[in-house]
Amino acid sequence: MRPTALRFKFIGLLGAILFVTGLHAQSESAPVPHLESPYNTIYVHLYYLQPESYDPGRAAVTFSRDLDSLQRVQAAIKLKQIYDGNGLYVRLNQLPQEANYIDSTTQKPYYTPFPEDLPDVYLEKVGNQWLYSNATVRSIPQLHRQTYPFGTGVLLNLLPRFGQQRFLGLAIWQWLAIGVLFLITWVIHKILTQLFLPLVRRLLRSRWQSEVTDKTRLLKVARSGSFLVIFWMLRLLVPVLQLPISTARLAIIGLNIMLTVMVVLLLIRILRVVIDYALEYANKTEHKMDEQLIPILHKMFIVIFVIGGLIHILRLLDVNVTALIAGISIGGLALALAAQDTVKNLIGSAMIFFDRPFQIGDYVVGSGFDGTIVEVGFRTTRLQTVDTSIVSVPNGTIANMVVKNMGVRVFRLFETDLGVTYDTPPDLIEHFIASLEQMILRHLYTRKEGYYIHLKSLESSSLNIMFRVYMEVPTYADELRVKHELLLGILRLAEVIGVRFAFPSSTLYIEDFPEKENKIPTYDLRGEALKTATDQFLEEFKDQHQQSDESPSA
Repeated sequence: MRPTALRFKFIGLLGAILFVTGLHAQSESAPVPHLESPYNTIYVHLYYLQPESYDPGRAAVTFSRDLDSLQRVQAAIKLKQIYDGNGLYVRLNQLPQEANYIDSTTQKPYYTPFPEDLPDVYLEKVGNQWLYSNATVRSIPQLHRQTYPFGTGVLLNLLPRFGQQRFLGLAIWQWLAIGVLFLITWVIHKILTQLFLPLVRRLLRSRWQSEVTDKTRLLKVARSGSFLVIFWMLRLLVPVLQLPISTARLAIIGLNIMLTVMVVLLLIRILRVVIDYALEYANKTEHKMDEQLIPILHKMFIVIFVIGGLIHILRLLDVNVTALIAGISIGGLALALAAQDTVKNLIGSAMIFFDRPFQIGDYVVGSGFDGTIVEVGFRTTRLQTVDTSIVSVPNGTIANMVVKNMGVRVFRLFETDLGVTYDTPPDLIEHFIASLEQMILRHLYTRKEGYYIHLKSLESSSLNIMFRVYMEVPTYADELRVKHELLLGILRLAEVIGVRFAFPSSTLYIEDFPEKENKIPTYDLRGEALKTATDQFLEEFKDQHQQSDESPSA
């Protein structure tokens, strides 16, 4: 809503309230000041301070005789101004009329008209009369200053001296004061907005960025701060207008509600700017989980601000918040029992954010699922599988499961068994193993330590050579590419030196058979020829892979 429209609506609402309410006196007919009950004492005090029955001398009889007449008159007037300034309406039909009334809390002859708003103001029975206590008299100056701060109480004796003619329930001076008040607040709002804008920009300046890029958000923060100050000023000045009690109470409650709304709105808008800075910082870190956590925290703080504001507004409207929360708690317990899985998932999401077993973009493997982490929410974690489909796994399940994070691997393991035929000479096997070691040492993306190449076992149809090496590659695609290069290198090396790979089979060898050629192959074990062929292959392998322009993607 535009600020101008908001102001006009507020003015219209206040005018409607004033028109409907009019002037309500706190009494109806002249009481006899015998002060035999709390009802009569308060009735006398308020009745003789009404404009149509103004007699402060009679109102002062409700205070102790220990004070002189002037002190009693001043105390009576100021106490009435405290009632009016706080919008406290005395309901005469609810006042105790028993002469021997006993307060249920203190078990003494005390009566407190407004125990929550003015606990220090109470009546006590002195002899056969009910009078305002001496503690009340001592507290009146401080309460008056709290109701009319910054010296605004002086205006109470100045403004009502002119324009006493009444229109729509208010005096002319009150209408003029309301008009001047709104004019002044509108001008102050414009000035404060311009003053707050550079101040907010400087306060929210970031170390990573000179200033925020979205200037409209800064302007919204400045406007919210300006409106907060304006409604605070109106709340301070409304008691000075001496509006009718019911009207003053509605105005005070309305302004307190608007103050609460402005505080919540200001906090939300400041939070939005802070979140922008946090996201900018998170984008520069290696932990992708921060980028997912910040929006969740943003929503969480907004909910906290709104709930806190609603609770305060309910208190302003005299709603029993304690009983309301107790009722909600009982219903919440029943709801929690019916939604145990949801609560479990919420706790699981908290554990994931605190422990950080993975982050956005990691490839994880669990019981019944595997894929790349796409999003971590309040209830579920979403993964993208190999076929690009999205799988949602409850966070409660993940929190109680062994999850293998493949994305945090520094090295990727390549392990296989190379089975060669039984007719391969031992010397050739040793040469084959040594050549495999050299191939690893000359490859650009293999770890040069921690590898294993050994004759492992004698199987039924092959001699198995264990080949285990770690690859220094960041992604799965690079892992496949390096495996491809190593496997092709192994095949070509075997082809060069004459090593044959075995497969499950059964071979019957007949060494001596008339007119048939011997099936046992002849191996060329000449040292120089074998070494030359091997060196040539290894040099070609090095030139092919170590000098390649292609590099693993980041």
